Amino acid sequence: MTDPLSENQPKPLWRRIAPLAAIAVALIVFFASGAHRYFTLDTLRDNRQALQDWVAGAPLLAMGVFVLAYAGAVAISFPGASILTVFGGFLFGLWPGVALVVIAATLGATGIFLAAKTALGDILSQRASGFVKRMEQGFHEDELNYMFLLRLVPVFPFWAINIAAGVIGVSTRNFLIGTFFGIIPGSFVYTSIGNAAGAAFDAGQDVSLGGILVKPETLLPIIGLALLALLPVVLKRLNKRAAQLDGS
Repeated sequence: MTDPLSENQPKPLWRRIAPLAAIAVALIVFFASGAHRYFTLDTLRDNRQALQDWVAGAPLLAMGVFVLAYAGAVAISFPGASILTVFGGFLFGLWPGVALVVIAATLGATGIFLAAKTALGDILSQRASGFVKRMEQGFHEDELNYMFLLRLVPVFPFWAINIAAGVIGVSTRNFLIGTFFGIIPGSFVYTSIGNAAGAAFDAGQDVSLGGILVKPETLLPIIGLALLALLPVVLKRLNKRAAQLDGS
């Protein structure tokens, strides 16, 4: 018979950090092997015909390989998700390109999130105090809105949010929902670039990602969505402050 007390005992530190260690090793191997050099617009331009033929010959296989490759790159925190999103638009078009990108990015992000949450979440919650503890509590009060906001506005790197959310202890449900829906606008923008890349390459034009998300026609709608996501948080704080004033 299993001892119930042993089931409640915390896992050894090495077992908790093993998933993060495995991810770190995978990232090191990825760069050491030179695989990161293939995740460029030059690679897409130079191999566009072969890639298009591959997708046309085995579309379901191509979709599966793309989702796995994208999710794996995000899971090891490779900082090249925007390039992969462009690849998705080039290979599959806006549809199903956007859907494949969002699904793959969410899967990969959840993997590194769960690894960070398992390895470091308990340690932080046990040792956090003062300002850090209040910040953590404030985030948890509106974590779905905050997650959605962080995904909409690319202020922080995608991989950093995945790890930070796990360390803070965001619920898996809110992480999934906030990530899935929050990355749709940005994914649509970069997938659109990939969708138009073929014509640009054929015309001898360069495809650039620089400044795409800070252009007014792109940034303003995203800011509008961000403000909508922030509105419930502001109203909740105002109602809470009004209730405190009434109580006093």
